[in-house]
Amino acid sequence: MKKLIVTIPAYNEEGDIAKVIKEIPRNIAGIDKVEVLVLNDGSKDNTVNIAKEAGADYVISHNTNKGLAKTFKDAVEEALNRGADIIVNTDADNHYNQSKIPLLIEPILNNRADIVIGSREVKNLDHMPTTNKYGNLMGSWFVCKLANLPHVDVSSGFRAYSKEAALKMNVLSPHTYTHETLIQANDHKLTIVEVPILAREVKRKSKLIKSIPKHIIKSLSVIFRTFTLYKPMRVFLVIGGLLFIIGMIPIIRFLYFYFNGAGAGHIQSLIFGTMIVLIGFITMVMAMLASAIGWNRKIIEEILFRVKKIEKN
Repeated sequence: MKKLIVTIPAYNEEGDIAKVIKEIPRNIAGIDKVEVLVLNDGSKDNTVNIAKEAGADYVISHNTNKGLAKTFKDAVEEALNRGADIIVNTDADNHYNQSKIPLLIEPILNNRADIVIGSREVKNLDHMPTTNKYGNLMGSWFVCKLANLPHVDVSSGFRAYSKEAALKMNVLSPHTYTHETLIQANDHKLTIVEVPILAREVKRKSKLIKSIPKHIIKSLSVIFRTFTLYKPMRVFLVIGGLLFIIGMIPIIRFLYFYFNGAGAGHIQSLIFGTMIVLIGFITMVMAMLASAIGWNRKIIEEILFRVKKIEKN
């Protein structure tokens, strides 16, 4: 028996959550049972009662608002606890077309993917502000290039996960899960594909993005920390190499003056450059240590995956 659970993180979504739940198809080829799990993140409105009335099979609540990343993590955990073989995560604001869930999960059912991204087709979203549109496109390009991911819509929250992919996810970010989980997935050698599913316009302000500059800074912080965790050798070697090159500039400057008989007046360049070169060298040594720690992390993650697998079976 193959079970699909659709998880919906929700915070003060009384206006749209009923439409989202009712649009979820309950009969899908290849799936024996479809259930809906709402993870209420401390809503202060009538989200919980409306979700129950609309047909949610499970409504689980945080006592206080804990943010999207924590809510997503807990929703996935609860879905696994209830025997999900495939998990689809969607938003409660009716941004995504739930009737396309059969299309979203098809690559998993056919064993062609572990994670499927519902691409919002950002280029074709006429209702999205130009700054947001090109910000999304540039962000996706940057993350995909940086993490060696296939070209996907990295900010889309409409996703399907196989049970194995869900068990391997460990969300550590306090802000958002979208970028972190994809970088993790790539590190775990999971297959990621996307299917085009045009997103709808959401007229209310985003609850996650209260300020675009702050959101960009937080997202970049999450990407950098996650990338450092999963690709430490590359990060520290690049930083160390840049410092080494920067440090060599004043050293070369000093040598130029020295061989022209004026080195005595430029000893500061030699001292400064040597300090930077040494810091760069130490950073590159740290790359080796971080790589060794990374191997230890992989072993711990494999153990954690096996423990989770035993618990959820």
